[in-house]
Amino acid sequence: MNFLAHLIGYAAAIREFVAPTYRPERYYMRGPGPACARRGNSLGAH
Repeated sequence: MNFLAHLIGYAAAIREFVAPTYRPERYYMRGPGPACARRGNSLGAH
């Protein structure tokens, strides 16, 4: 059983190396957040 667990772990590591599941576009900021709005800063006003 321990050998099988190691084998599955290695297979998952190889798969993650070949085709990573991390999607950076999910974590990019998409504009000012709520803290900016609470401060009252308006980006377009002069």
